[in-house]
Amino acid sequence: MTVAASHVPGSAQGRGQAHAVVIGSGFGGLAAAVRLAARGFRVTVLEKLDAPGGRAYVHRRDGFSFDAGPTIITAPFLLEELWNLGGRRFEDDVDLRLMDPFYRIRFDDGRVFDYSGDADKVKAQIAQYSPQDVAGYDRFMAMSEKVFKVGFEDLAHVPFTNLTDMLRIVPDMAMLQSYRTVYGMVSSYIKDPFIRQVLSFHPLLIGGNPFTVTSIYVLISFLERKWGVHSAMGGTGAVVKGLVNLVEGQGTEIRYNAEVERILTRNGKATGVRLATGEEIAADVVVSDVDPATTYGKLLAEHPRKRWTDGKIERSKFSNGLFVWYFGTKRQYPDVKHHTILLGPRYKELIQDIFKRKTLAEDFSLYLYRPTATDPSLAPEGCDAFYALAPVPHLGGDADWETQAEPYRARIAKYLSDSILPGLEDQIATSLVTTPLDFKHRLNSHLGAGFSLEPILMQSAWFRPHNKSEEVEHLYLVGAGTHPGAGVPGVISSARVLDRVVPDASTFV
Repeated sequence: MTVAASHVPGSAQGRGQAHAVVIGSGFGGLAAAVRLAARGFRVTVLEKLDAPGGRAYVHRRDGFSFDAGPTIITAPFLLEELWNLGGRRFEDDVDLRLMDPFYRIRFDDGRVFDYSGDADKVKAQIAQYSPQDVAGYDRFMAMSEKVFKVGFEDLAHVPFTNLTDMLRIVPDMAMLQSYRTVYGMVSSYIKDPFIRQVLSFHPLLIGGNPFTVTSIYVLISFLERKWGVHSAMGGTGAVVKGLVNLVEGQGTEIRYNAEVERILTRNGKATGVRLATGEEIAADVVVSDVDPATTYGKLLAEHPRKRWTDGKIERSKFSNGLFVWYFGTKRQYPDVKHHTILLGPRYKELIQDIFKRKTLAEDFSLYLYRPTATDPSLAPEGCDAFYALAPVPHLGGDADWETQAEPYRARIAKYLSDSILPGLEDQIATSLVTTPLDFKHRLNSHLGAGFSLEPILMQSAWFRPHNKSEEVEHLYLVGAGTHPGAGVPGVISSARVLDRVVPDASTFV
């Protein structure tokens, strides 16, 4: 093995500036790089893939651009804060557009509900379905605001390093009925089954089962009303590009095709990383934006672990998987909104198939993303870019994606052709499919889960892998699998926690 002298483990100190290595260039890793550089660290970001973004990678095919994962931006102030730390203005680099509606929700019987931040418009639609639930909606949103103030404003950026941190918030959690599920909370205010679906589907966007996830996630409803649901011109990839420019402007190096094989340790402290090529890079601080199950089970496989053992990882519950079909069409579908939720004939039963029984059902619900509704430049002239995302079981289920991916895609194509994209099957210009196998192999996601650990109560806050590693000193975790959880705001907030737990760069030199 050939190792550059400057990369020998333990040599990071004494070079005049503390060195931080960030593993992964997803939103969490890039946000961590911004914050560490702003605090005086020399930062190196190591990315396994050939381009940045992680789950927010961009696929480019035949003149079409497809966001691989996240498609909406909420709580934009979190991004503005990062740009400020980097000495720039967010609005100079990224053009965000407010969505109206946030989502069009289409029920299996063809009825639609346009969900937005305009309370009067939402209540007018609720009145068409169930007049008696209008007042219930106001009460639900009042509760959502209360949960938001505690769960997001007070706790999302606070580290849960010690059990006492968790015990301190138990009274608030009890007052806010966090022991209830999201669907249970919604149902206590709303009686109509369709409106219950409208107000409870949000956890599915972050890997949660509405029937088991803690009701702390009803805060999403108020978060969306407060800051809106936005999309970026150029797609979410434009935000990633902006972050890359920001960190490189701070002097940070991003290395692509640089897969980390091991986190190196000595005397219980992280000292650097070893790449798959054998190269070793020394560091004073290591930040992993990799799934915690992979961080502990693979990157620290040789390090003795007390809490996140292989057995603990296997006993943990992981989020659903994702089947995503990216496709471009030869024609445009101007009646289709930017974001559409297509709910299938079953709601609870399908979700049980995905999360509990882990069986690939014949029916499905879909999130249909049409970014060209806002930004036509993402497709050739006269064409549309789409992706259709279906929540599916993770790889602990019964699906054999080697053989079932194409039949499943064909069923989705027929459904869309028969419903809101007439003639679709004859209009396909380009096509790409990803399954939980891609999440496992490309993104190092345990069981191919789309969002890492499932956000149930006993896997939240202190019970989640800590931002400051419990196993190794000078190792820190960001991303969907650590506190506060999945979703762009959660992942960016996980990097915000680093300001509270990573020592100042001056302590290492």
